[in-house]
Amino acid sequence: MGSEVIIVPIMFGVLFGICYLFISSRHKERLALIDKGTDASIFYSNNRSSSPTWKVLILNLAMILIGIGVGIIVAGILHFTLNVKGDVAFPGSIFTFAGIGLFIGFKLTQKLD
Repeated sequence: MGSEVIIVPIMFGVLFGICYLFISSRHKERLALIDKGTDASIFYSNNRSSSPTWKVLILNLAMILIGIGVGIIVAGILHFTLNVKGDVAFPGSIFTFAGIGLFIGFKLTQKLD
C-alpha cells in the first residue's frame, strides 16, 4: 500500500530532473557561446544533412517490435523445450532481444546519415 506513495514523487522528480538538466545545459552552452563572441545561429540552422526524424523513429520502433517478437518466440522455445521457468525465460528474452533490436536500429540509423 505504501509503495505507490513513494513511486509517484520519484516519477515526478525524475521528470523534473530531466527537464532541469536539459534547460540548464542549453543555457550554459549559449552563455559560453556569448562569452566567446560567436554567433548562436548554429542552434537555429535549417541546413541539416541528417535523415528526417520520422524515418529514424519508424526504424527504431520497427526494430524494437521485431526484437520483442523474436524474444517472445525464443522464450516460448526455452520454456517448452528446455523447461526453463516462464518467469525467467519471458522477461529475460524479451528485454535482451529488444535491446539487441534497439542496437541494430541505432547502427542502421547511423548508416542513414
